[in-house]
Amino acid sequence: MRKRTVYTWIVAILCFVVLMIVTPAIPQSQEYHDFADQRKFFGIPNFLNVVSNFPFLVIGLIGLVLCYHGNYFKLSLQGELWGWTVFFIGVAAVGVGSSYYHLKPDDARLVWDRLPMTVAFTSIIAIFIIERIDEQKGTVSLVPLLLAGVVSIMYWRFFDDLRPYAVIQFVPCIAIPLMAILLPPMYTHSAYWLWAAGFYLLAKVEEALDKPIYQWTHHIVSGHTLKHLCAAMVPVFLTLMLAKRSIETQRISLLQTWKISWTKVKENGSNVESYTCTYSNVPVVESS
Repeated sequence: MRKRTVYTWIVAILCFVVLMIVTPAIPQSQEYHDFADQRKFFGIPNFLNVVSNFPFLVIGLIGLVLCYHGNYFKLSLQGELWGWTVFFIGVAAVGVGSSYYHLKPDDARLVWDRLPMTVAFTSIIAIFIIERIDEQKGTVSLVPLLLAGVVSIMYWRFFDDLRPYAVIQFVPCIAIPLMAILLPPMYTHSAYWLWAAGFYLLAKVEEALDKPIYQWTHHIVSGHTLKHLCAAMVPVFLTLMLAKRSIETQRISLLQTWKISWTKVKENGSNVESYTCTYSNVPVVESS
């Protein structure tokens, strides 16, 4: 198993090196800071983009408290406790860092927006490895993954190249839904992972449509503000999952569960059709 782990890391590193060689650098566009909604209220510039980060702070602090208050989440593994602690710290820090950035958007402040998001992304990967693959490997991977996230931010800041950060941000978007579907879960309510992934995808769409949404809503709300609110639903769903879940007695992947459900639906449909055909062939006796 150790050799397999080493080979996996070697392959991942080689793929990353090849990616860095064959792809051009991605500089940070300064147009990124030109958000649609720049209105000022109560003396706060870019008001809605600033205050829409408040849910991150709230849910991050709530999650952090529940991790330790009487072990409300019933985290039985030490690695899980560390992973979720780092995740909720990252979420709470997003609320502070992103608000700080949106008060006066520029590259220097953007670091404090992206850094806590990266902490949350990388901790989630470690948590998933703990739950779906191996506890020890996931626990050990937490620190290297966090360091990889920090390095990606520093690399962008010093070399104006977003490629490492893009890998750190988008790999979880692909890997986590796939693992949630294909790998058998340790706990119940694993479908909440897919709800969280869906809201994050919606948030990215709203971010890309910042100005069109602002026009479509007649300057009521911009896509970037909605992006913050939808992205905040990710830790909300994960917190609900932690509160509701229990140990899964039959570890069956979501894909297998869906196959079983679909088979039952087909069987029920066939039984209903068979019953209908049999009933239709019964002769009807008319009374005189």
